[in-house]
Amino acid sequence: MFFSIILPIYNVEKYLKECVDSIQAQTFKDFEIILVDDGSKDSSPAICDELAEKDGRIKVIHKPNGGQSTARNMGLEKAEGKYVIYLDSDDFITSDSFFQDIYDKIQETDS
Repeated sequence: MFFSIILPIYNVEKYLKECVDSIQAQTFKDFEIILVDDGSKDSSPAICDELAEKDGRIKVIHKPNGGQSTARNMGLEKAEGKYVIYLDSDDFITSDSFFQDIYDKIQETDS
């Protein structure tokens, strides 16, 4: 696996599906998505579980609220990719070649 995409999740039910959809729409497909539910009080935990049921590349971690840093660190502990990308769960990627562009640059520069 090349990329591990880590999303800390806290009360983002309004944005979560759009964020994950933008990741799944990427032309580069060698990635996993790690959704770290940081003790959300809305329907975000259920949305995370629903998304994981539909896509085997999605892992879900549910944990008590501890803040974005602890969520990112917990995701990093479970990451299996060679490279890690952190996204905020209320953002989305507008280009479907974003991961491909990063991959190409890594190959080009031997990073």
